[in-house]
Amino acid sequence: MSQQAGEHTQETTPGRPGAVAITVSDRSSDGRREDESGRLLVAALRDLGYAVSSSSVVVPDGVESVADALRAAVADGARLVVTTGGTGMGPRDLTPEGTRQVITRENPGMAELMRREGSRQTPYAAVSRGVVGVVDWPAERGVGGTLVINLPGRPAAVTEGMDIIGPLLRHVLSQVSGGDHTW
Repeated sequence: MSQQAGEHTQETTPGRPGAVAITVSDRSSDGRREDESGRLLVAALRDLGYAVSSSSVVVPDGVESVADALRAAVADGARLVVTTGGTGMGPRDLTPEGTRQVITRENPGMAELMRREGSRQTPYAAVSRGVVGVVDWPAERGVGGTLVINLPGRPAAVTEGMDIIGPLLRHVLSQVSGGDHTW
């Protein structure tokens, strides 16, 4: 069963950074399609050692629905938020626009890496407009921020995307929290 927006029940596991998986899909949010991509995303995050709820948060396509879900995940303390869906060229594929309303700094290199490496599997990877960026936390919350990553909605793209960016996540999250630039 999928969660709806605002139901960000991250697992709290000591020593494991909290993550939130968000599925952006009109069809999944209204029950017309099973959320296979969200299920795969949750499993990939858990395999990488992140504390994540047992199901993804599901929201309909749209700028505000995405922005609201991202803001809620950040407010709940997530260190990592990964979305799936809404990155293509369709009229309602507005995940990047919603993400840009929330992030404070963009990381085009990670998004370009996903497109470049993904194109080895399918030429359609070039169509993804997904973005990657950081939501810097306010000073009263301490040093750090939340890394936000947009993945395409196709189940294979979720698996491939997580394989591509997974090895970078600990290093990037360390840097976001003020860590050194050593490898």
